[in-house]
Amino acid sequence: MISRRDAAQRLDIPLEMARRHDIPGWISEEDLAALETDPPAWLLQSRANRTGRRPVWIQLTCDFCGRTESARPKKWWPQFTYLSCSDHDIWDLPEPAAGLARQEFDEIGGVFVGVVDS
Repeated sequence: MISRRDAAQRLDIPLEMARRHDIPGWISEEDLAALETDPPAWLLQSRANRTGRRPVWIQLTCDFCGRTESARPKKWWPQFTYLSCSDHDIWDLPEPAAGLARQEFDEIGGVFVGVVDS
C-alpha cells in the first residue's frame, strides 16, 4: 500500500487532484498500476494540458546531508543558492561572495530553508 501523496507523485498530479478524483488515502500497487496503464479521462486530460513550464513535483535536497523531500514548487520560489534542512544551522553555510547579500526563505517544502545570495 502506498499513500495518496506517493500515488500523486507517481501519477505526476497535484495532491488536490488526487483527492478530487477519489484516489483513496492508501492505494494498492495493483490499483495504482491500473491507473497508470489505463488512465481515466481526467488523468489523460491533465497530462494533455501540461505545458512543461513548471513541474508538478520537484525533489528538494539538503546541500549538507543529502536529505530529500518531494514538494510542489511555488511560483514565488527564487532560484536558491543553497537548500538546508532544519537539522543544520544556517551559519554552517559558506559566507556569501563579496558584494552579495544573503536572503533566507523559511518553509520550503516541509523542513527546508532556501538561501539566495544576490
